[in-house]
Amino acid sequence: MARWLITLGIILIALGLLWPVLARLGLGNLPGDIRIERKGVFFYFPITSGLIVSLIVSLVLWLFRH
Repeated sequence: MARWLITLGIILIALGLLWPVLARLGLGNLPGDIRIERKGVFFYFPITSGLIVSLIVSLVLWLFRH
């Protein structure tokens, strides 16, 4: 369990450090991300971006296992 928590922490730190690079690549503004802006209300639900991040994290974890 401790090994998984350390791995998850390292992945989250790496994503945090790479966030400016990912933002320049368009992550967060992809087709399929829901963004609703109204007066005084802002709703954002990153469906496509979440799927891509999930696939990348799954690939990294799969590589750590092998």
